[in-house]
Amino acid sequence: MPSSAISSFTEIDGARLRSPGGREFTIPLPTTGTYAAVARRLDLDASLLDHARQVGAQVLEGVAVTGAHQDGEGTHIELDGIGRVNPSFVIAADGMWSTVRRELGLTPENYRGEWHAFRQYGQGATGVAKDELIVWFERDLLPGYAWSFPLGNGEVNIGFGMLRGEILSGKKMANIWRDLLERPHIREALGDGFRLVDRHTAWPIPARVGEMPLSAGSVLFTGDAAAATDVLTGEGIGQALLTGRLAAEAIISGGPATSVAATYEREVKGELVADHRMSVRLGKVLGSPRGAEAALAIVAKSGGWGRRNFARWMFEDEPRAIAVTPRRWHRKMFSRPGAWANQ
Repeated sequence: MPSSAISSFTEIDGARLRSPGGREFTIPLPTTGTYAAVARRLDLDASLLDHARQVGAQVLEGVAVTGAHQDGEGTHIELDGIGRVNPSFVIAADGMWSTVRRELGLTPENYRGEWHAFRQYGQGATGVAKDELIVWFERDLLPGYAWSFPLGNGEVNIGFGMLRGEILSGKKMANIWRDLLERPHIREALGDGFRLVDRHTAWPIPARVGEMPLSAGSVLFTGDAAAATDVLTGEGIGQALLTGRLAAEAIISGGPATSVAATYEREVKGELVADHRMSVRLGKVLGSPRGAEAALAIVAKSGGWGRRNFARWMFEDEPRAIAVTPRRWHRKMFSRPGAWANQ
């Protein structure tokens, strides 16, 4: 699927970071291809759906999953307006509140995710946020952060994320949101003409891959349904696409449900669990202002090569725990081009 199919697709060539103490610096990405990009979620999802339809997938829109159960004959899914279907395999890509997972009794009681995020779109940005991706490591959000992602023409996606243990209520999040937007360095980055549009949204982020079920009989859980979000950054789209691909490959490889599930779980754990554990450790460092300040100072003082590769690491161009997983080493770890390099 070409990037041109996504109307709001905006290539990112680096990021501006601000430490808890106010140190600001930029980290560039290499120029050999596209390593990071921003797009409106609706645009991305619509393009992915169109691509699936174009390559032959049957798409049923407006059809909800209303039930799921398993017996000796396999997995049975109830679809609103259609009734029961009995697929050979089910890829449950149905999010944090996975209906399939819940109906199979596999969701931990009172589970609300590890993080919570809050964001809104804005227009009229005239400051550096107009063209730059910005990450603000605010003292009161650590190990979380606030962000502004450019979408072109002065439009931005702006918001913040923080660990759920620090969130007492939706009212507290709304208060934090109003306070963030009034902070001088954030107002300066957005510019005088900036205004919020549409409504704000808030959502939980599940980030405990390896602890939540990855499979159940002929069901393979992917993305947020597998709690595959990065526990350090709260980013989950890359993990969703990866787990979806691994699920499809496991099914295509053939064999009984037990073999397919075993293949899928092995591949997901090999790709994500070591990085998750590394991210948990790093999160503990970034959870204190002193730790975050020290870590960012090291990056700020590194040379061009160090900053560029930190950006690649931050945007997960390479696995976060690649240094301690030699099986994933390859000759082009620090030099391979980004996506769409030849387009």
